[in-house]
Amino acid sequence: MALGLEYRGTRYCGWQTQLAGCAVQDQLDRALEKFLGEKVATTCAGRTDAGVHAMAQVVHLDSEIERDDVSWVRGTNSNLPGDIRVVWAKPVASNFHARFSAIARSYRYLLLNDAVESATFNGLVGWFHGALDIDKMREAAHLLVGEHDFSSFRSVQCQAKSPVKLMHETSVASRATSVIAGETKGLMVFAFHANAFLHHMVRNMVGELVYVGAGRRSLAEFRRVLAARDRSHAAPTFAPDGLYLCRVDYPPEFDLPPARVRHPFDI
Repeated sequence: MALGLEYRGTRYCGWQTQLAGCAVQDQLDRALEKFLGEKVATTCAGRTDAGVHAMAQVVHLDSEIERDDVSWVRGTNSNLPGDIRVVWAKPVASNFHARFSAIARSYRYLLLNDAVESATFNGLVGWFHGALDIDKMREAAHLLVGEHDFSSFRSVQCQAKSPVKLMHETSVASRATSVIAGETKGLMVFAFHANAFLHHMVRNMVGELVYVGAGRRSLAEFRRVLAARDRSHAAPTFAPDGLYLCRVDYPPEFDLPPARVRHPFDI
């Protein structure tokens, strides 16, 4: 069985189960046990970190118990906290694997660029107080497209076998309250679509792009950071608050429901 999930990661210690029981997976596994009357093991498409959100996480599990798709959704949700929801359920072939069958993933990072951090959306968006040049950030983001060794944006805790990934597409958009001489104030949306991502890769790329937008890094320096393949050359890891797993792509043979973007920021 495959499940589609969305969750607000603010109060969780990430996706992966922990002894303290503080993870999204802990909540889901307990809810499924109550719904099915048996313990099941879940596997996700991408292990999100503490404070990171998902609008289109995909999970698979094995169970001999039969329920209709609507019951899987409503029954599991009845045992989940309000900040985690199953949005679809679908039986899948035995060769389906939420992680290894995926062929691409999409992340978006929401950044509030304003003088004062938001209280209303605290935990849902990142924040930077200084002026940012969105055109320069777009130019820098475009340099990430293609196949690269992304070691400069790789966490030292990353366990991926290879740092080489294929970036299909990047973009930097603005839901601006004002734009003056290229300086944007308001909400910025960074989007990344790749075959796979390294640990902290998106947050590290956003940190480096913010350096470019703030004038702390030229485009030539950005190129050198990417080419250096060395984490110590890049900007610090940006906050997890604004990061969202937005889509996981699978071969059409699995016929999974399309990802639904349901977010108040209209991203």
